[in-house]
Amino acid sequence: MRALLLYSSREGQTKAIVSYIASQIQGDIKVDLYNLDDMPEVNLADYKGILVGASIRYGHFSKTFKAFIDRNSEILNQMPSAFVSVSLIARKAEKQSPQTNSYTHKYLLSTKWQPTICGVFAGALRYPRYTWLDRVMIQLIMKMTGGETDSSKDVEYTDWEQVKRFSADFARLISK
Repeated sequence: MRALLLYSSREGQTKAIVSYIASQIQGDIKVDLYNLDDMPEVNLADYKGILVGASIRYGHFSKTFKAFIDRNSEILNQMPSAFVSVSLIARKAEKQSPQTNSYTHKYLLSTKWQPTICGVFAGALRYPRYTWLDRVMIQLIMKMTGGETDSSKDVEYTDWEQVKRFSADFARLISK
């Protein structure tokens, strides 16, 4: 049995989350893991299930992610599929579901893709990696929303136990 796990990551946290999911389900399931930005040509029908992870930056998912989903929504809807949404607003427990995370909810209403399961995970602040403009903009957003504003540090908000539970759910989904 094979699963395809894809990600669109800006600062690396979505890649880390999807890679962790891959490590959790490997065993009976053979996993192919790719960055959507440099994914080779694959036949999606060769897989028992597909998981796609994407990060939100300034309220938007990447164009690469959206284009992939637009091109492949029909086949994704015909098989077990999972969507992993990663954002800083999900650091708040009340924003960790597809219904309560406004960006994820809005995206799911706008796309033809109807993933079988969806996980919403908190990302990470990587202030030292940001450009000056991004650092200032994200500090402003964090100040307005009660988050960390110390630009000298990295802050990881991801709840890895939540990701582990989602990994088990995805493994069960594609093992049916």
